[in-house]
Amino acid sequence: MGLDLVGFSSRVLPTSVGYAADRRHVRAGAATSHGFFSWRSYPRATLKDGAVCSSEDGGGGGAESTLCVSAPSEDATRTGGVAADLGRDFADGITASQTSSAGRKKGGRLWRRPPGGDKPARATRRAPVRKDPRVRRVLVNDPDVNAILSGVSGESSIEECNSVLIRLEKHSDVKALDFFVWMKANGKLEGNADAYRLALQAIAWKEDWRRAELLLHEMVAVSGCRLDARAFNGLMYVCAKRRLADWGTKWFHMMLEREVQPNVSTFGMLTGLYQKTGSLKEAEFAFAKMRECNVKCVNAYSAMITLYTRSRLFVKSEEVITLMKDDGVAPNLENWLVQLNAYSQQGKMEEAELVLQSMEDGGVSPNVVAYNTVITGYGKVSEMQKAKEVFDRLVSSGLAPDETTYRSMIEGFGRADKHQEAISYYKKLKSSGFQPNASNFYTMINLIARHDDSESAAEILRDMRAAGCQCSSIVTILVRAYGTVGRMHKVLSILQSCFYKKVLYDATSCSILVTTFVQNSLLEEALRVLREKKWKDSDFEDNLYHILICSCKEAGSYEDAVRIYSQMPESRTHPNLRICCTMIDVFSTMERFTDAETLYLELKASACVLDMIAYSVIVRMYNKAGRPEDACSVLADMDKQKEIVPDKYLFLDMLRTYQKCGLLEKLTDTYYRILKSEVECDEAMYNCIINCCGPAIPVDELSRIFDEMIQLGHLASTVTLNVLLDIYGKAGLFNRAEKVFSMARKQGLADTISYNTIIAAYAQSGNFRSMNYFVQKMQDAGFPVSLEAYNCMLNAYGKSGQLEEFSAVLQKMRRARCDFDHYTYNIMMNIYGRKGWIEGVAYVLSELKSRGVEPDLYSYNTLIKAYGIAGMPEDAVKLMQEMRIKGINADRVTYTNLIAALQRNENFLEAVKWSLWMKQTGVVGVGARP
Repeated sequence: MGLDLVGFSSRVLPTSVGYAADRRHVRAGAATSHGFFSWRSYPRATLKDGAVCSSEDGGGGGAESTLCVSAPSEDATRTGGVAADLGRDFADGITASQTSSAGRKKGGRLWRRPPGGDKPARATRRAPVRKDPRVRRVLVNDPDVNAILSGVSGESSIEECNSVLIRLEKHSDVKALDFFVWMKANGKLEGNADAYRLALQAIAWKEDWRRAELLLHEMVAVSGCRLDARAFNGLMYVCAKRRLADWGTKWFHMMLEREVQPNVSTFGMLTGLYQKTGSLKEAEFAFAKMRECNVKCVNAYSAMITLYTRSRLFVKSEEVITLMKDDGVAPNLENWLVQLNAYSQQGKMEEAELVLQSMEDGGVSPNVVAYNTVITGYGKVSEMQKAKEVFDRLVSSGLAPDETTYRSMIEGFGRADKHQEAISYYKKLKSSGFQPNASNFYTMINLIARHDDSESAAEILRDMRAAGCQCSSIVTILVRAYGTVGRMHKVLSILQSCFYKKVLYDATSCSILVTTFVQNSLLEEALRVLREKKWKDSDFEDNLYHILICSCKEAGSYEDAVRIYSQMPESRTHPNLRICCTMIDVFSTMERFTDAETLYLELKASACVLDMIAYSVIVRMYNKAGRPEDACSVLADMDKQKEIVPDKYLFLDMLRTYQKCGLLEKLTDTYYRILKSEVECDEAMYNCIINCCGPAIPVDELSRIFDEMIQLGHLASTVTLNVLLDIYGKAGLFNRAEKVFSMARKQGLADTISYNTIIAAYAQSGNFRSMNYFVQKMQDAGFPVSLEAYNCMLNAYGKSGQLEEFSAVLQKMRRARCDFDHYTYNIMMNIYGRKGWIEGVAYVLSELKSRGVEPDLYSYNTLIKAYGIAGMPEDAVKLMQEMRIKGINADRVTYTNLIAALQRNENFLEAVKWSLWMKQTGVVGVGARP
């Protein structure tokens, strides 16, 4: 790259200096020089024992200057029993009057003779220097340093000192910087830009950027040197070597701020650095600045083409190629190659061929890399005939194909789905002594799977194993390839022909194989591998079985899940909680509730401690089985474990369970528990709370929850709105009910139940006008008036004594051909009975029986009451006897109506008897009146 790349040059510098930095390595010693950047004027000075001493002090025991060089480096070698000390070396080589006696090894210790004494004094033990990995290390012998310094004195010229500094800089940055300090003390730096460049280079290798910045300032302000590109290039060279893009950018911008003209080396190093680090924006700025400065660096063009190609910005990479031609920059070999790569990556093979021809026309013989690039490009566009022609041209030109050539041919034929050709080049690769790479193996396995070549697949697998591929990685590639083409049933036989036993001893490989078999519905193969496996790891085995069972469950293959569970080895300690919970869920889905409950009882009897997930699964199982009472019992057991905190899903199950059991107090407690918990209420939670807890919490609190739900943007379901309608209607809050109903209509959620609910609310309150209004709205919405709505109207008109309207509703029902239900007949009998119209009651009863419908409990209760009102107590008693015969158990309302009928007709003794009989039978239930 030349001297400019390093950053310094002089007529006294040897030509090898430009490569000196490349021969150095990271040094462990850290230079500790301080303060030498701020000197202004210096007396004549020499070095004594590592200290800079003024010649005015006579060099002897006078006061030493406080400006000291660094302490001796820890890596100074010991030769001939002498502790090599850089400061002492300077003293030995520069001033003869300040020589030190040679050290001698005595008793394993180092000794030196002090001035003015005969007895040897023990050398002071120096504290170890902390190693700095950023500093380069080169082993250097003390005699070499002494030889370099032997001809230097305070009278030496600047050129001679620079020559010594260069030679020291080759050996050690620390020693070079120490000598630089000595040069400063002896006035050798005035106008000496070369010395500053060397010092900057040495400091850069230590990455002491603050010192470098101060030294640049001192170079101009103190020593009167002129800054040029070479001073900054030395810093940027280190940044480029160590990929320090941020610092390289900083030095470049400082260079521009100080109006220093960059040169070819500057832009070559910077763009090369940005290419390595992928800093595209910084590279674009540097490239634009290069063209602005009219500097032509072919390496910069190459770096920009490479950066754009890697970023797949192919249009920009082609623009750089065009700019290069416009700027008249002649390509070198590297530039030809990056142009080839830019076109080949896009599949623009005509342009790539033109570049290849231009290389030959320009006198540059294409090398193997060029041919490989073109072959790869043809492979990307699956033009393998052209790729083969390029391969033949490579051979005919006298070049030998390398491993990249063969690998590219394999990849290209694999992409083109050329089975035999890919195998042919695969064998050529091996016969040439090269090793297939991971991409080749992957390509070959996928190609062989598509062409169902089991024999070749076994050979490839053996090669992968011989190349050191992990067994699990091989199995993964194999099952993916054969699974993609739907040939998973071939995998087991292929493995058996090569290293099936290795798979059986490897838990990871077994799990990959078995899991893939299960996912592809090859249960027999999976169970076979599980039976034949050789590894022992109970925890890993449990996890594997759990994964397999979950895979079957997610795929809806519940029978397969049961078969896998049945093959599980029995646990020697206690059942696996996760597996048992999953199987309870599977059995519940299959409606095998007995098996699910058996598993739960086994868990309960074992030492397993059920957690929140287990309780959630078990509660859901009992709810699916239609046994909410057992689910409540499970929740009671859960409440005993105070450390269990339900999640959102368990809270939902709890609310639904308590609602089915009618446990309003539990619903209230759960609701306030949810409010205190950290569970975030979502749309499902809000709907469930309103649906389940509506009757259990105050109406105002219910309204607050509903308003909060709407404000958060959640949508209420039809069921939620109907629950609100029912609660507001029964509470007489008709304004709120109508707002909810209006919301349901606007959102298209109002159904028949919505209309029935609001009609029933107005009917119960006796607001016949609103009742009829919503009946009409129901018809306008396209819903036929339902039987439930007619029943509400009948009951409301009947109880209010409006018999004409009552009869009119009955006529409408008959015209609409409504099928009367028990509730309809009970209403009619109740109204006729209240009026004492026993004939009407008898007619209704006969009509009920004519339709093949027997009276129910509520019908009998109504008839008994009607007979009492009509003065027919004997018939009422007969109805009691008829109920016994039909097996209908009387409730408290039955006995109350009968006793009232007897008392109304002055049969007091009989009434007392029935009252005593009611107490003896222990009737405590309350039947609902129609």
